[in-house]
Amino acid sequence: MRNKPATRSTLIRLLENARYEVLPTASTEDALLAHVPRDRTITVTASPSKGLEATFGLAERLAGHGYEVVPHVAARMVSGRRELSEIADRLTGKGITKIFVPGGDADPVGDYPDSLSLLEDLKQLGSPFPHVGVTGYPESHPTISDDLTVQAMWDKRHYATHVVSNLTFDPGSVRDWVRRLRARGITMPLLVGMPGPVERTKLLAMATRIGVGESTRFLVKHKGTFARLAAPGGFTGQRFLEQCAPALAEPGSLVEGLHVFTFNQIEATEAWRTEELERLRR
Repeated sequence: MRNKPATRSTLIRLLENARYEVLPTASTEDALLAHVPRDRTITVTASPSKGLEATFGLAERLAGHGYEVVPHVAARMVSGRRELSEIADRLTGKGITKIFVPGGDADPVGDYPDSLSLLEDLKQLGSPFPHVGVTGYPESHPTISDDLTVQAMWDKRHYATHVVSNLTFDPGSVRDWVRRLRARGITMPLLVGMPGPVERTKLLAMATRIGVGESTRFLVKHKGTFARLAAPGGFTGQRFLEQCAPALAEPGSLVEGLHVFTFNQIEATEAWRTEELERLRR
């Protein structure tokens, strides 16, 4: 690969500052311990089917193993301020200082219809977490307009410390979105979301559920692109990162690293990141 020095430097920086999102299944802990060094930050998702206990239990165990962990506190899965206070006490008691606050896919179980309402209560509780991430959408969300998603990040700027972009396959969408954010005066640091190596069937199944339908439909229509991105060997993201790098290297972009959706392909994801770094450093 022929990279300009600035592009190569940006790619190395992003890969060195990549964190992994995992699902709280029975095998996740063992897979992380076997394949991922303790210097990686691990984020643990929350799903209505498993409940928050699965998320927090895994996060606590991983923190005990020495990982920096970021549990997802899905707003619609929290009943209200009393439970939120209990969650904060529980997690901070285990040394967890970072959380990620999405709205969540579940119907609200209590007082929080969206992430902003939970973030407001967190502030009322004294802002117990120094680092709080919120979601950004480079592509259209299936149920929320683009203007509202950008406005939501503006509304959350007094409560959150950084933005984590949702999964996308389109470098152009990432470039345009980052510039729109900064033009609107949103200055929170950003982590760019991307998939790690994952089988094409799982990639399609997950993508249609998390707000990247347009990108997925594009891939279905352009089978040559799909073949490159989601071949049997998996989606590596090399071309995606190379095409994003010039925009992400701009000083005003404030992009600090990557948020890699592993879909629990943990061994393959860490192997890919390591191999990419070795290649870029040659």
